[in-house]
Amino acid sequence: MGWLFTAFAITSVSLSLAAAAHAQGMADMPGMAMPPPPPASPPPATPAPMAGMDMSSPTGPAMTMTGALGAYPDARDASGTSWQPDASPDMGVMSMSGEWMVMGHALLNLVYDHQGGPRGDERTFLAGMFMGMAQRPLGGGTLGLRAMLSPDPAMGPSGYPLLLASGETADGAHPLVDRQHPHDLFMELAASYSHPVSPHDSLFVYAGLPGEPAFGPPAFMHRSSGLDIPEAPVSHHWLDSTHITFGVLTAGWAHERWKLEASAFRGREPDEHRYDIESPKLDSTSVRLSYNPTANLALQASWARLKSPEQLEPDTDQSRLSASMIYTRRIGAEGLWSTTFGWGRKTLDPGPTLDAFLLESAFMPDGHWTLFGRAERAEQNELTNSGGIHTVGKLSLGAIYDIPIRPHLKLGFGALGSAYAIPGALKPIYGQPTSAMAFLRLKLS
Repeated sequence: MGWLFTAFAITSVSLSLAAAAHAQGMADMPGMAMPPPPPASPPPATPAPMAGMDMSSPTGPAMTMTGALGAYPDARDASGTSWQPDASPDMGVMSMSGEWMVMGHALLNLVYDHQGGPRGDERTFLAGMFMGMAQRPLGGGTLGLRAMLSPDPAMGPSGYPLLLASGETADGAHPLVDRQHPHDLFMELAASYSHPVSPHDSLFVYAGLPGEPAFGPPAFMHRSSGLDIPEAPVSHHWLDSTHITFGVLTAGWAHERWKLEASAFRGREPDEHRYDIESPKLDSTSVRLSYNPTANLALQASWARLKSPEQLEPDTDQSRLSASMIYTRRIGAEGLWSTTFGWGRKTLDPGPTLDAFLLESAFMPDGHWTLFGRAERAEQNELTNSGGIHTVGKLSLGAIYDIPIRPHLKLGFGALGSAYAIPGALKPIYGQPTSAMAFLRLKLS
């Protein structure tokens, strides 16, 4: 019960601060620029800039938030402590409430899913996330709070049909194969604190229950290239499946465009009980080096050693390697193009070494259309009872059209289709399938 109370406390702080700011009519901050208040008589003294804020502007006072972990643009922060390009858009609606900068973000997809072939299935489901973040100066540094919740548990334990996907368990007794597991209700409940040690350097700590350790690129639902795709990547359990981990402690150093960090975390994947807070452990480790050479590019390389990640294979540990590149460029006033290339390797102990590759891209020419695609290749050993290794591939292409219905709130209509590269040994059980999804989306951003 103590962990559950902590979870609700952090959630309440982050989300209620965001709600309070909007209830007071605080100005949203596109570009983070806020006009100065009318002069008082006599005019008050100009306050000193707060940690994490740049108050300078050639035309008058303005606020430019810096990152939660150091003196860099706040747009660089992605899921957990991961980085994306500085050119990435701020996903949420931001406001000020006293010394707190607060942000709210929500994404809900109502999806009709048809997976073809003998191993396919169909289902209608709801997936998405609700995020709240709060940040303020404290003790010469920056305190950050993050909370993220998901409606996914309403799917039930079996998740949704997704050919070639595998990992975790539906009921604690059987593995999920050709299905994507639902995420837990509590996807992140975390706090961070960073403190500058020079004009260009800062040290930081991050703790979450749950949280995301320092491994891999930003999770697929947080990076601009994957945000609009309503299905999880097949390569999820190579690149970013650790984004919900019940027990994470990360410490690191940020220097301008570089970041080096290490995590201790619970290696076991979340169990089939999707509404609870699981007991934390720090039995696994990871290290990640991140580098943003330009405003348009984010690079990372990482390593992790996971203790008994799969509930149904408790005697099997894993080592993982990951490297990724994200390129994001603004196009005109509202357009964006973002592409991610990622490679992941997991070595089972005991067991084989398996590689996966991902290339995904999203092109947003204006404020309405988004065209997206994802290509993957993975070495799978969980698709058959024999445990043989099979190299499979998948290509998904789709589009979504957004209609503004209120300020910062859009209703989107989307669809995607998928084709597969199935090796000869699997064709008797898979055939040569195709799949499709149609979806409605609500997005607060």
